[in-house]
Order: sequence, then structure tokens, then C-alpha cells
Amino acid sequence: MLNIVLFGPPGAGKGTQSERLIAKFGLTHISTGDLLRSEIANQTELGLSAKKLMDVGQLVPDETVIGMISNKLSANMGSAGFIFDGFPRTVAQAEALDQLLQEHATEIVLMIALEVAPDELIKRLVKRGETSGRTDDNEETARKRIDVYNKETSPVANYYKEQDKYFAVDGIGSMDEIFDRITSVINKQTILNS
Repeated sequence: MLNIVLFGPPGAGKGTQSERLIAKFGLTHISTGDLLRSEIANQTELGLSAKKLMDVGQLVPDETVIGMISNKLSANMGSAGFIFDGFPRTVAQAEALDQLLQEHATEIVLMIALEVAPDELIKRLVKRGETSGRTDDNEETARKRIDVYNKETSPVANYYKEQDKYFAVDGIGSMDEIFDRITSVINKQTILNS
């Protein structure tokens, strides 16, 4: 089973590349934001408890998020694998994800980190804000989001480096060039792991 953690700062192109990876490798997309919205809309027990917390401005605890991921895994075990988008964000979440995947007799195969220089990210985010109308894609907010990303994810990157599962990919170039770099890393790793 091909399980990938796709990382990258805001504006790195994760959304674009994850769509292409899903199509090429037959992966199931797991985005914690999408899961939360789905569980809340379906009024599941996990969704209702998450909504109570969110309604009062609290973060949803890791256990709840892991429970939602577990449900998604169980419902899609026939998939060729999973692509985790924006999760895990902490080492505790990475450890919990590893434990959950072990319970399903699988594991993360690799973590792909799209690397893009901060000035390029800001340029991309500001442009996206102009074309999409996203008010959070302005220069000041973009800089803050990039700083938070760098502080949050550095320990997670190290966690996967220690397991020899971390692979940095240059996120500059055309969508096709970046996709080719990503698939090259995946193909090399799946050959080595088979």
C-alpha cells in the first residue's frame, strides 16, 4: 500500500500535486479539514464532539482527528494507498498515525516535502488571493502562515528523516516538472521497498 504524507508550506502547490498523485496512483485523499467538515455534516459522534469544541474556539484534540482518520482508512482499505494532506503537523500526531496504520497492517512509505523559497511562496499566495478572492492570501498573512508552517513542521520532518522516509522535492517549475520530480521519488522508493 502506497501511503504518502505530502508536506509543503502554503502556496507550495500541494493541492495541485495531490490531485495528480491521486489520479496516477489510485490513492485516497485524506485531508483533516475535509474529514472534519464531513463528520460534522453527517452528524457522527466524532463530528458532533468536534463541532462543540470548534463552536467555542477550541482546537479539535488529536484523538478525535485520529478517530476520523481511522474511519476513513477502514472505509477505504481497498484503495491502492492514501495521501495525507496537511497531517500530521506534530510529532505526537505522526506517532499516532504510525500506530493507527500499524493496526491496519500498513505504514507511511514516504513523506514528500515540496520546497519553495519564501519570496516565491508569497508571490504565489498574493496572486492566488487576487484571482480567487481569498482574503487570507495577502502578503502579511502569507508571511505569518509560512512562519507558523516552518515552526510547526520542522520536528515532523525530522521524525520522518529519522525513519529514512523524508524526501525534499524542488517545488519550483511547471506543474509537470514538479509532478515528474515527485513521481520519480515515489517510483524509486516503491522499487526499493518491494
